[in-house]
Amino acid sequence: MCGIAGASWTNEGEPLAEAVLRRMTGVLSHRGPDDDGHYFSSNGGSTAGGAALGHRRLSIIDLAGGHQPLSNEDGSVWIAFNGEVYNYRELQPQLEALGHRFRTSSDTECIVHAYEQWGHDCVQHLRGMFAFAIWDDRHRKLFLARDRMGQKPLVYRVASGRMTFASELKALLQVPGAPRDIDPQAVADFVTLQYVPHPKTMLSGYRKLPPAHWAEFNATTGTMTIRRYWEAPFVRPQGYGPSQIESLSLAAFDSPQAGLRETLTEAVRLRMRSDVPFGAFLSGGVDSTIITGLMQRETTERVQTFSIGFNVKQFDERSYAREAAAKLGTDHHEFVVDPSAVEMLPKLTQHYDEPFGDSSAIPTMYLAQLTRQHVTVALTGDGGDELFAGYDRYLAVDLASKIDRWPWPIRKLLASPLWQRLPAGVRQKSKPRQIKRFLAALGQHPRRRYANWISIFDDTRRPALFSTEFARTLGDYDGASFIENAYALCAEENFVQRTTCVDVETYLPCDILTKVDVASMAYGLEARSPFMDHHVVELAAQMPLALKLHGRRGKRILVETFRDLLPESIQSRPKMGFGVPLDHWFRNELRELLCDTLLDPRSLQRGYFDPAAVRRLIDEHVASQWDHSARLWLLLMFELWQQRFVDEVTR
Repeated sequence: MCGIAGASWTNEGEPLAEAVLRRMTGVLSHRGPDDDGHYFSSNGGSTAGGAALGHRRLSIIDLAGGHQPLSNEDGSVWIAFNGEVYNYRELQPQLEALGHRFRTSSDTECIVHAYEQWGHDCVQHLRGMFAFAIWDDRHRKLFLARDRMGQKPLVYRVASGRMTFASELKALLQVPGAPRDIDPQAVADFVTLQYVPHPKTMLSGYRKLPPAHWAEFNATTGTMTIRRYWEAPFVRPQGYGPSQIESLSLAAFDSPQAGLRETLTEAVRLRMRSDVPFGAFLSGGVDSTIITGLMQRETTERVQTFSIGFNVKQFDERSYAREAAAKLGTDHHEFVVDPSAVEMLPKLTQHYDEPFGDSSAIPTMYLAQLTRQHVTVALTGDGGDELFAGYDRYLAVDLASKIDRWPWPIRKLLASPLWQRLPAGVRQKSKPRQIKRFLAALGQHPRRRYANWISIFDDTRRPALFSTEFARTLGDYDGASFIENAYALCAEENFVQRTTCVDVETYLPCDILTKVDVASMAYGLEARSPFMDHHVVELAAQMPLALKLHGRRGKRILVETFRDLLPESIQSRPKMGFGVPLDHWFRNELRELLCDTLLDPRSLQRGYFDPAAVRRLIDEHVASQWDHSARLWLLLMFELWQQRFVDEVTR
C-alpha cells in the first residue's frame, strides 16, 4: 500500500519540477514510510510533452524487489501504483506465456505487462484494490485507473496544459500557485451527505476519479478522456452499461449459498497473500466474524484479531468480539480507549484532506493506530451491510414501499402533520422520533424520501442553514442530486434492492471505504476488504432481495451460509453503530471548543451559513432540547478544515 503523485504536461504546459514532486510525495510519507522513488521522462527530441511519477512505498509483497516507479524491459512504460492486485500469481504465468519477461515477483510488474498486452483493458484483468498512473512513453500518454469499488483514492487537476494527480488532495496543493477556492456545490453536498461525492472535491478545479473508471491524458494534444469500465450487475436501464466482461454468474453454482461460500472464501484466501504480518479487525458483528472465521480456516496459525472498546456501554462491542474470538480460536487483542475528540481532531483534519462528517472516523483511527503496533495488514468486514441489506434503514424502505401501494386517503392520513405534534423526546434515534420521521416522509417520492432519511441536513433543514447570499449562489442546485442520480443508474425493479445498489454506488465508496482507507493509511496499515472483491459484489448484486432481507432482519444469506462460524448470540444480535458519544461531548467536554470554533466571528462571517441558524443549533443541543450532534460535528469539521487548508495559506 502506497502513495502516488505526479504529472503530465504538453509542450506548452509547465513541466513539474523535481523539488515540487518531492514535496508532493513527502506529504504522503504516512502512506509509504518504507521507501520512495521518482521518475522523469526524457523528451528525446519530442515536442509532445512529458511526465513525472512519484511514489511512497509501504512494503507488503516482494519486499526487496518492489521499488517504484517501475518500468517494463525497455523503459517505455512506467508505473506508480497504490494498492494490491491479489491475483498477480495467476496473471504472471499468463503474461509470460504471451512473451513478457518479469524481473520481480511483485504485483506491480503484472500491471505494467498487462498494460503492454491489453492497453486500457488491463483493468479488466486485475482483481484487487488499486489506483495507479502509467506513463506510456511511446504514445506520450498518461493512463490513470481506479479500482471497481473505490477502495483506493485518486485525485487530479487539469489546467494550462498540465494534469497533476495524487493519492491525496494535500499533495496537489504542494504545486506552486495551486488555487484553494471552495466549490459552493460541494458545500451543499457535504452538509447533505457528510462527505463530498465524486467526482467533486471541496476545492474548485480538483476532481476525484470515480470508482471503476480510467482516465487518459494525451501529452500531445492536452486532451483528457474518462471512461467507466465496470459496474455491479444490478438490473440496468435498457442499453446502459460499459462493462466489457461477463459478470460472474450465480447460475454457475449449485445454490446461492454454495456460490457465496466458495467466492468469499477465495476472496479471503487471496487477501491473505502477504510478506508481512497480517490480522483482522473483529468487532463481533456478523461481517467481521465471517471474514475472521474464513481466515482461520485457511491457516494453521492463530489469526491475530483486534477490537476496540469504550467505557460507554452503548458503544462497546468487546463482549461479542471476545465471544467470536473464543469460538474461532484467534489470538485476540482487545483495546479499551477513552476516545478524545480533542486529541484526535487535528489528525482527522490533517489526514482527511476534505471535511469529513462521519464521526466513526474517530474510533476507526484509534483501531488502526493500535492494530499497526502488531501487524501491517488487516482484513475487514466492510461492505457486508450494503451488499446484503444489513442496515436497519432498508427495513424502513421496505415498509414504506409496501405503504406506497395503499390507497391515497390512508397514506395521506399517515403523513398528516398532526402526528408531528406528538411528543418524541430529544434523542434523534428514539423510537417515537423515528416513527414521526417515517410518517412525515410517506408523502414524498420514494427516491426523495430515502435521500432525506440519510441526509444530515435534509430538504427542510438545509434551506434554513444557508445564508441568503449563499443560497442565491447555489441557485436551484440540489444537494441531494448525487443520490437522485444514482437511482437512475440502479434500475432494479424491487425498490429496496435498488436502494442497496444506490448505497453501493454512493455511501460505500464515498463514506465507508474513504474512512477506512484514510484512517488505516494514517498509520501505515493496509486494510483489505474481502466483501469488496468484485466477484463477491457481482454475486450479491444478482441475489434476489428475499435471500438478504427476511422478516425484520437483513443478511439472511450470510447467516445461513456461515452459521458454522457465528456464535449464536452474534447471529441474532442487533446492529450496533461504530460510534462515539457526540451528543454527550457537545454538552460537556467539547462544549467550549464547539462554541469557540463555530461562534467565532471568522466562522460566522464566512458567508455559507446563517449565523442565527448556527447559534440555534448549538443552543438547542446544549439545552438538551434536540440532538443536533451529527449536524454540529459536520459544521465543526468544515470549519476546522477551512482553518487548516484555506486560512493558513491565505493569511
